[in-house]
Amino acid sequence: MAEAQLLTPDVPGRTDEAEEESRLRSVTLTVENMNCGGCMRKVERALMAAPGVASARAHLSAKRVAVSFDTDRSTPDALIAALGAAGYKAGELVAETSDADEKRNRDFLARLAVAGFAAANVMLLSVSVWSAGSDGMEEATRSLFHWISALIALPAVAYSGQPFFRSAMTALRARGLNMDVPISLAILLSAGMSLAQTIRGGEHVYFDASVTLLFFLLIGRYLDQRMRTRARGAAQNLLKMRAQSATIVQADGSAETMAAAALVPGMRVAVAAGERFPADGTVLTGKSEADESLLTGESAPRPLTPGAEVFAGTINLGAPVVFEASKTEGDTLLAELTRLMETAEQARGRYVRLADRASQLYAPAVHILAAAAFLGWLIAGVGWEAALMVAIAVLIITCPCALALAVPAVQVAAADRLFGRGVLVKAPDGLERLSEIDTIVFDKTGTLTYGRPVLQNADEIEDAALRAAGELAAASKHPYAIAVASAAKARFGTLSPMQGVVEEPGGGLKVETSQGEARLGSAEWCGQFERGSGQASLYYAAPGRDAIAFAFTDELREDAAQTIRELKSAGFAVEIMSGDRAETVEPIARKLGIAEWRAKCQPQEKIARLRSLAASGHKVLMVGDGLNDAPALTAAHASLAPSSAADISQMASDAVFQGASLRSVIDLLATARRAQRMAFENFGIAGIYNLIFIPIAAAGFVTPLIAAIAMSTSSVFVTANALRLRAIKLRLAK
Repeated sequence: MAEAQLLTPDVPGRTDEAEEESRLRSVTLTVENMNCGGCMRKVERALMAAPGVASARAHLSAKRVAVSFDTDRSTPDALIAALGAAGYKAGELVAETSDADEKRNRDFLARLAVAGFAAANVMLLSVSVWSAGSDGMEEATRSLFHWISALIALPAVAYSGQPFFRSAMTALRARGLNMDVPISLAILLSAGMSLAQTIRGGEHVYFDASVTLLFFLLIGRYLDQRMRTRARGAAQNLLKMRAQSATIVQADGSAETMAAAALVPGMRVAVAAGERFPADGTVLTGKSEADESLLTGESAPRPLTPGAEVFAGTINLGAPVVFEASKTEGDTLLAELTRLMETAEQARGRYVRLADRASQLYAPAVHILAAAAFLGWLIAGVGWEAALMVAIAVLIITCPCALALAVPAVQVAAADRLFGRGVLVKAPDGLERLSEIDTIVFDKTGTLTYGRPVLQNADEIEDAALRAAGELAAASKHPYAIAVASAAKARFGTLSPMQGVVEEPGGGLKVETSQGEARLGSAEWCGQFERGSGQASLYYAAPGRDAIAFAFTDELREDAAQTIRELKSAGFAVEIMSGDRAETVEPIARKLGIAEWRAKCQPQEKIARLRSLAASGHKVLMVGDGLNDAPALTAAHASLAPSSAADISQMASDAVFQGASLRSVIDLLATARRAQRMAFENFGIAGIYNLIFIPIAAAGFVTPLIAAIAMSTSSVFVTANALRLRAIKLRLAK
C-alpha cells in the first residue's frame, strides 16, 4: 500500500477525484451587457476558455452566468477579467434592490422621452420643407429649418442613442458584431450625412430618419428592459429566509451572539420564540412548535420536543429551545433548495437560445447587404454620396424594429390583460412556455385549498362546548385555535376570551375554572391516548365531561372543481403533488376527480416527477405556493403561484395570481396561447415588410426618410395587432 502511494504521483495526469471535486467552487457573475443569444454564447465560450473552468451556464433573462472552477487554477477576479477581454462588463452577484431596477427603467424611459420629443419636432420641420418643395421655400428659410432640425436631433441622438452605441463599441472592441452595430451605423451615418448636407446648404437632410428610428428602437428596448426587471432569478431571494445571527450557548451556560454564517456543526444554539433557526440540527432542551409551512407545505405547525429535527429558515413559534447544529451554511436543507433552484433556472436558457438563434446571422447579413448596395451603386457611377444614401436607406429599412417589438408588444398587451384579471406575468419568456402546456401539476395546501384549517364538524358540537372551547381558543394564535374561535364567532357573534390561559408549546391550552381545569389541545394533552391516531386534530376536555373531538379540513377554493373540469375538458392532464399526508390529499383528489395524486413529496421528489413527465414529452405547468414548491416551480416548463404564496415561491414562478379564484389558471393559459399566435402573426408582418421594402431600398427608390417612415409603419402595424389582445374574448379549448 505504501509503495503504491509513493508511485501514484509519478503517473502523469493521475488526480484524486475527491480532491479535485473539493477544489471546485461555484460563483454566479452578473454580466451587465449580455443582451442577446449571441452574447450568451460568447460569454460561455470566453469562460470555458479560461484556465480551471469546469462549466459555465448563462441565464440571459437575469443577465447572470453560473461558473464552476478549480480554485487552484482560477479566481473570480480572473473570470471577470476573461469576460472583460471578451468585451463584457461583469462582477460577482450581489443582491440587487428594487431601487436599482427602477433607476435603470427610469434611465431608459428618459432616453425614450427625449427621442420621442426630438422625433416629433424634427418631423414637423421636415414635413414643412417637404410640403413646400424646392420652389415654394426660399433657400435661407430651408437652411434655417435644417439647422433647427440639427440642433434638436444631434443632442437627442447623442443622449438617447447611448445604449446602442455602447453595446456596439463593446462588440467591436472584442472584434465581433451584434445587432446594435448596424443600428448604430444607420443612426450615425444618417445624422452625419444630414449635418454635412446642412453645412453645404443641401436640399435634403435626414435628421428625422435618425431620431424616428432611434425612438422606435428605444420603445422595443424599454419594453424588453421592463420584462427583464421582472425576470430576476429566484434562488438568491432564499437568502432572505436565512437567520443573520445566532445565539451560542457555551459550556458554562453563558450566551454569545455570532453571525449565523460562522456556525459549525456541534455548536449549541438558543432560539427564542419568533426567531428563525440559523442551521439544521436536533433539539436538545425545550418544547415548542415550528412553522415549516414554507418548507413542507403542511399548514399545521410541527411540535418540537427533545430529539426533534429542525431546519434552517423555519420559525420557532412557541417557547425558547436549544438545539445542536448538525448542518450549517452551505450544507443546510435551505442551501440545498437554493442549489436546486439555481440548477433549474440555468436550464431555462434553451428557450432564450431558440428565440435568439436568428440574431447570429442578422448583423453580418445587414452589413453585407448595405455594403453590396453601396458598391453596386458606386460602380454604376452615381457618386459616393448617392450610393451612401442608398446604403443608409438599406440599413434603416432592415433595422429590426418590428422584429424587436413583435414579442415585447404582445407580452405587454397580454400582461396588461392578465393584470386586469388579477394575474401578474413576470418572466419574459413565460407566455411562450405557458402556451405549450399540456399537463398541470397542482400543490394542495394554499393552491387548490385556501391554506387555512376550517372546523369540519362544528354542526356536531353543542353550543355550550363550542362557546367554551372558542373562548379558550381566542387566547392563542395557533391555526387550529383560530379556526375554533372563528367557528364559535360565526355561531354566537361575539366571544369573550378567557383570562389566565396558559399555553403549553406542543401540547395546547389550559385554564382553571370553578369546576376544575379545562384543556384544548392534542389528544395526549387532553388525556385521549387511545384516540390519538384518529381523524380529529384537536380535543376539548372540560371537568367532569367526555373530551370533544374537533376535526379540521383545509377548505377547497370555491371554483376549484369547476376549474379542474374545464382544464380536463380542454385536454390537459391534471395531477396533485403535495407535501401533506395521504389522508388529507386523497379526499381532495377524489372530490376534484383527479386520479393521479402524490402525498408527502419532498422537493427532490417533486423535481424527479417533473423530470419524468418532461422525459415523456410533456410540457408541465406547476402551480404551488410553499417553499418546498419553489425548486419545482423553477424546474417545471412553466409555473404559477398564488399571491398568498411564500415570497420565494412568488419570485420563482413565471406568474402570480391574486384573489381566491383558481380560474386564473384558465385565463392565463388561454391568454398565453393567443399571445403566442399573435407573436407569430407579428413575425409574419415584419417578414412581409422586409420582403417588400428591402429590394426597393436596394434598388434606390427609397430615401432615408421614406425608409424611416416605412420602418415606423411596420412597427405601428405590429403594435396595433398586439393591442387587440387586450379586448378580444378568449376561450380555452383543445
